[in-house]
Amino acid sequence: MIIRVLGSGQYYLDDNDVAAVERADDAVEAAIAAGDQEAFQAALRALIETIDDVGTPVADDDFVASDVVVPGADTTLDEVSGYLDDAEEGLIPG
Repeated sequence: MIIRVLGSGQYYLDDNDVAAVERADDAVEAAIAAGDQEAFQAALRALIETIDDVGTPVADDDFVASDVVVPGADTTLDEVSGYLDDAEEGLIPG
């Protein structure tokens, strides 16, 4: 899976890494459902950190399509609400 984090770049995640990212996304999903801006910002930062920790950066000169796009760390809850097709999915489908 290729994940793009806006403002950071793309990361390759193998199947073992996806589970850790999905767990981090669960906190984002819960914050969205609760409408809690502070919890959302903390969970989004944690999700991005998890992607950065477990993912392998895609080289800047490699042009590959992203399977998932995660908003940047400064994105607000209001902004991301318009970004999601299904808030029950979180940012990472699955």
